[in-house]
Amino acid sequence: QAKGTTVKEALTKWEEKTGEKASESLSIKLYGQIPPIERMDASVSTLTNCQKLSLSTNCIEKITNLNGLKNLRILSLGRNNIKALSGLEAVGDTLEELWISYNMIEKLKGVQCMRSLKVLYMSNNLVKEWGEFGRLAELPSLIDLVFVGNPLEEKHSSDGTWMDEASKRLPNLKKLDGTPVIKQEEDDGDEES
Repeated sequence: QAKGTTVKEALTKWEEKTGEKASESLSIKLYGQIPPIERMDASVSTLTNCQKLSLSTNCIEKITNLNGLKNLRILSLGRNNIKALSGLEAVGDTLEELWISYNMIEKLKGVQCMRSLKVLYMSNNLVKEWGEFGRLAELPSLIDLVFVGNPLEEKHSSDGTWMDEASKRLPNLKKLDGTPVIKQEEDDGDEES
């Protein structure tokens, strides 16, 4: 079978095309490589100035080698074969947006390291339990979530309870699946007692 494109090869191509140096660039797009990238290899960790990294539409299975990316704010990994959110600790302080739709994520273990994450686009993954969804409440900055196309969302949207149930569990959310979250005012006077 054909060997995948390495990140190193993809970066060389990108540098030739853009005339920029990858190690100095703020935004790097390595999406849709042919043949696809299969591993986030050690070359990723050379992108020390990068603020926005796109590796979408490849065949990546694991998030790795983000150590050194001290400026990373947006990571785009949609349409890969990623099964877990491990590997994000290295960018936990800076990452503000994670785009990871169309992957194979069922468990959200490890998500709580992303203290600055405001935007999480993870439609069309495999999350099926409220217990896993509930881990998103550990993200103090999260305000915009796209979760459509996960088994959990499909089940509860079909019985009309998704918006209420999901936003109840994530009280800081301002937008869910592209729709502004309308907070019901608590008119229940005994809250304080």
